[in-house]
Amino acid sequence: MSLFDDIKELRKDNITVGFLADECRDRFELRAVNEGVGREKLITDRNLHRPQLALTGYTKLFTFHRVQVLGNTEIFYLNSLTPENRLKAFATILEFNVPCMIVTSGNQLDQPLIDLATAQNVPIFSTEHETTKAVYFLGDFLDDQFAGYAPVHGAFVDVYGVGLLFMGRSGIGKSEIVLDLVERGHRLVADDVVMVTRKGEGILMGAGTRFGEHFMEVRGLGILNVREMFGIRAIRFQKRVEVVVELQEWDPKTEYTRTGLEEEPISLLGVDVPHVLLPIFPGKNVTVIAEVIALNYLLEHYGYKAAEVFAEKLSNAIRRNHGSDSRDRSIPYFEHDFE
Repeated sequence: MSLFDDIKELRKDNITVGFLADECRDRFELRAVNEGVGREKLITDRNLHRPQLALTGYTKLFTFHRVQVLGNTEIFYLNSLTPENRLKAFATILEFNVPCMIVTSGNQLDQPLIDLATAQNVPIFSTEHETTKAVYFLGDFLDDQFAGYAPVHGAFVDVYGVGLLFMGRSGIGKSEIVLDLVERGHRLVADDVVMVTRKGEGILMGAGTRFGEHFMEVRGLGILNVREMFGIRAIRFQKRVEVVVELQEWDPKTEYTRTGLEEEPISLLGVDVPHVLLPIFPGKNVTVIAEVIALNYLLEHYGYKAAEVFAEKLSNAIRRNHGSDSRDRSIPYFEHDFE
C-alpha cells in the first residue's frame, strides 16, 4: 500500500465574485466600477474569456459562464459603433448569465453600458494592467482557486530552501524533528495538517491551515507557537513540496537502500515526488540526516549524483584492474604537511 493511497483529492466547485474582488483588489489593482453589484454571483470555471465574437452577435460558442475580459479590441470595437448599436452589442452578452466583466488597460465603458450591466446585476471591474498581464494574473489566481488539493497528516519544513514533508505514524516524532530543525535555523511551514495543492502540471505547494498556522504539538509539552517563540525567521507561509521523508521504526527484515541508485518517487495528487524511506531508532540523529537529505537533493537538482559518481569510479577501477584491495589509500603519498 502506498503512503498516499487514502488521500482524496478535493476541489472547489465555485468562488463568489465578491471573493475575487476582495482578494484581487490590492494584488492586481482590481477596482469595482459598479460597487456592490453582483458580489454573490458564482464563478465556476478557472478559465477566462474575451467576448469578441459575442459582441458582434455570434453567440453559439459564447462561454458566458466564465469571467469576461474586455481589452483594447473589445473596447475599441464598441467605441467604433454608434451609441445605439453600442448599447445593442453590449446587451447581447448581458442576455446570458455572465458572472462578471473585467475591463483592462485603463479603458472605460460609457455610463449607459455600466447602467445596463448594473440593471442586469452584472458586476464590472477595471484594472490599469494591460490585457496580457491582467489575464496572466487573474488566470493564475483562478487556477489556484480551482486546483486540486488535499489535507495531509505530516510535518512540513524548509531545510536549506528544500521543502521536506515528513510522514509517518502518529507519535513517531515528526514534530520533534521539525522543532529541532527550527532551532537549528530552518523554517516551519506547517505541522500536523499540511494543505497540499497541485499547481500546474507538476508542482505541489504546501501550507498550513488557517486554524493551526505555525502552531505545533509536542507530546509531553503541549501546544507551541513557533512564530512567537522563535520569531519571524523561523516560519514560512508556503513552500514547494520537494521531498517526502517517510519515517519508519527500524525493521531488520526490511530492505533499505544502501546506494541510492534505485530511486523510487512517490505519487501525491498525481505528481511524482522524490521519496526517502528513513529507518529510525533511539539515538539516531535524524535532524542531521534531514539536513543531508536536503543538501543531497540540491546537489542532484544541479546535476551531481553521488551514487552514480561512486558507481562510475568503481567501474573504472575494475576495468583498470586497480582497486581490487578496498584498503588502498585515497592518496599515494603523504606530503610534508602533518596537520
